[in-house]
Amino acid sequence: MPCAAPRQSGSPRLRDALLRRLLDPEALVVFDGAMGTMIYARGVFINQCYDELSIRAPELISSIHDEYVSAGAEVIETNTFGANRIKLEQHGLSADVRQINTAAAKLARTSAGDAVLVAAAVGPLGVRLEPYGPTSRDDAREIFAEQMQALKDGGADLFILETFSDLDELTQAIAAARAVDAAMPVIAQVAINADGVTAYGATPEDIARTLDSAGADIIGLNCSVGPQTILEAIEKMAPLTARKLSAQPNAGMPRDVGGRTMYMASPEYMSTYARHLVVAGAKLIGGCCGTTPAHIREIAEGVRPLAPRSGRTSRATVTHVPSEKKATGVAPVPFGDRSRWAKKIAAGEFVTSVELVPPRGVDASKLLRDAASLRDAGVDAINVPDGPRAQSRMGAVLTSLLIEQNAHIETVTHYCCRDRNLLGMLSDLLGASAVGLRNVLLITGDPPKMGPYPSATAVFDIDSIGLTNLVSSLNRGLDPGGNAIGEPTQFVVGVGVNPAALDVANERRRFEWKVEAGAEYAITQPVFDADQLETFLRSIELRRIPVVAGIWPLVSVRNAEFLANEVPGVTVPDEIIARMRRANALSKEHAIQEGIAIAREMLERVQPMVAGVQVSAPFGKAELALEVFADVLVKPVAVAS
Repeated sequence: MPCAAPRQSGSPRLRDALLRRLLDPEALVVFDGAMGTMIYARGVFINQCYDELSIRAPELISSIHDEYVSAGAEVIETNTFGANRIKLEQHGLSADVRQINTAAAKLARTSAGDAVLVAAAVGPLGVRLEPYGPTSRDDAREIFAEQMQALKDGGADLFILETFSDLDELTQAIAAARAVDAAMPVIAQVAINADGVTAYGATPEDIARTLDSAGADIIGLNCSVGPQTILEAIEKMAPLTARKLSAQPNAGMPRDVGGRTMYMASPEYMSTYARHLVVAGAKLIGGCCGTTPAHIREIAEGVRPLAPRSGRTSRATVTHVPSEKKATGVAPVPFGDRSRWAKKIAAGEFVTSVELVPPRGVDASKLLRDAASLRDAGVDAINVPDGPRAQSRMGAVLTSLLIEQNAHIETVTHYCCRDRNLLGMLSDLLGASAVGLRNVLLITGDPPKMGPYPSATAVFDIDSIGLTNLVSSLNRGLDPGGNAIGEPTQFVVGVGVNPAALDVANERRRFEWKVEAGAEYAITQPVFDADQLETFLRSIELRRIPVVAGIWPLVSVRNAEFLANEVPGVTVPDEIIARMRRANALSKEHAIQEGIAIAREMLERVQPMVAGVQVSAPFGKAELALEVFADVLVKPVAVAS
């Protein structure tokens, strides 16, 4: 692999922008891989001090940095994992702490230039702290600070504290980093064992809670185990912290092969799990022991479709294609000409739809009867969800086709990223367009763990933002690689939005990315608080597209409690649950009527704010959805043949 070209220096603004991106909670950043693995592969035996090689063999260390930069790493780590006073003492080098760390930082800085960040790598001291060892917390902070100051002076941009097992020791390292430079970003990473806990028994939940309050900017896991165990731990950490998460797994568990330690996970395998880690919540992705520039290259390519980017679109969905081979695309068919649904939205007319869940088996006769009755009542479209709550049901695309061909009413086809890779989604969408389906709602999809088959594997090649980019490209006659496909698709591009999200700022930011990617309308999660919806709509006024409000008629207090506690993204206020509880105490029929009354109130409140409503048919009862509409629907006028 050729070495990277020398990096241009003298662009502090560029590095400042990179640091801001590092700290952006949604920005995906790719780190490099193992240093020790690469050094060992070059024939340097482990009885030597690898940290000292920054002085004894600087060309070797620089060449490794260069390879990682060429592979696509956006941050490279200094060769200083064990370069603290205590560990260097084992090699008789304790007096050379400053020289070794400064030299290592300068080497990395030269390879990185201003186009890549340099992370000052700091590992554990190798001794236990009080009360279980001879080293005091004050001494630990002093030793860490000595190393960190030298790394900062050598040109490092941030600190990465990695492979710690003792959370108390890591807390002291964080404190030392803040004392050296309170403004430098700090990443704190813990090593877990195959059983999912640290060597001292800390669980992923313990790690998240402790590091969340310890003051690091980014927290996460690295080393010790392969990506599967780290993925499971990240899934447990994500709900417990607002910090940005990092994951740098080994290339599998080490194995002894003919007396040589080998890591068996291929670059392709690591890339697959890198995508899973991003979907689980990790935004900083790299590798540890056993990973090489080949692994990092595959990881960088693999996570690119999930990464925000600046410019017209905010999520990449395509593999790089030389610009001279890319087609320019064509102008999309005008929005109002693509479907009756779009025509009404474009004309400012209030649209109505009802969500009917596809059947569990192959018999769609009831669904088709319900769709026909809704058509006759004047409903504009049938919303067809795609495996909601990870349930196994008839596919949304084919269900929509059955409805349109047999019930003669337009559908809004939900399409999620969970179950197909990029190629599968492209194939589905081209086929859907060819058979005349036009209205789509693009969603990321609920994770399989929610459904009856928790061991099923999710794909998540891209998320809903990436999928919106993909469909927008198809509407311009371009495939994900920028190649012409002939006649463009005519999809009406919808996305989901949740005004009741716990992190409203993040939801608003993702909504803006969807609009940038080409979203043309949005459908909300069920609305039970009209004031909350109004507040959210005001917050997106500058990026506003037509919004269709979700309305869910409750049928019982259990139904209300289920939505409030077990359906992601749905918030049911306490007063609504209290109303349902009082009605439920009278009778089942009272509860149903109270639920319909609440839904009607929501519809009346939100109607002036939105472009339309989507009413769910609870438990497949289309008649309940029709009761919600009351006087809103206008029956279609029969035309004499």
